[in-house]
Amino acid sequence: MEYSKIQPIVELYGPVPQSEGSKAGIPHLVVRTTGCTHRCFFKDGGWCDTWYTSIHPEKGTFNLQDVKMFFHQNKEITHLMLTGGSPTMHPELCNEIINLFNETHPGGQGFVTIETEGSHFIETEYLIDLVSISPKFSNTIPVLGSTTPQGKLVTEKMIEQHNKHRVNKEAIQKMIDHHIDYQFKPVCNPVTQPEMWDEIEAFRVEMNIPKNKTWIMPPGGTAEEIMKALPDVIDFCGKNNYNFSGRDHILAFGPTRQK
Repeated sequence: MEYSKIQPIVELYGPVPQSEGSKAGIPHLVVRTTGCTHRCFFKDGGWCDTWYTSIHPEKGTFNLQDVKMFFHQNKEITHLMLTGGSPTMHPELCNEIINLFNETHPGGQGFVTIETEGSHFIETEYLIDLVSISPKFSNTIPVLGSTTPQGKLVTEKMIEQHNKHRVNKEAIQKMIDHHIDYQFKPVCNPVTQPEMWDEIEAFRVEMNIPKNKTWIMPPGGTAEEIMKALPDVIDFCGKNNYNFSGRDHILAFGPTRQK
């Protein structure tokens, strides 16, 4: 790939502690791509919190030389989070970013997590250490006639686009089978959203995902909404042997964009 060419990358930031899932608390470098197969509207938490990479995708501002320099300037940070948007839309770019990180952290010193909704399967020269899977269930479908963060009207076309790759079980299974490890991170309050939980649990059972790889996260787009759901989700996880994951970036910073 041409290293001086601007790529669909909108953010390079860190070190920052991971705030979700099995690597919570560990400092990460973050590379965020732009572009997404989905247009998520959460009935209990509003629009996707990175709508600038999905519903209204910004153009990329960084090239691979920027990424390489970023990794070299932060060699002591051994964990990378590749996120979006939908990074698997850009398989060649993902592969090159992972190669660069492994060059900076040779001999297995680096650990790469990719956050994905599971819409596409990608192969990489270095196997991904952790595939963090958050499929978009029926509670993410945009509401016809509502308005997006920048005032665009939701149409049938937008809903069709959202549903096109919404729960791609084949791609998800390939990612699970091909790469090193994975985790399943649904967002739900099983106590107040039992029908939603039934849909999530049916998917987990069908895909043969064990409970110890399942991290349930409380819904909400603000600290107040997260805190309201927190007791229910913590209690449910304890009683039913699921892992609990907070969303501490929202508690700390709210829905504001972080860089």
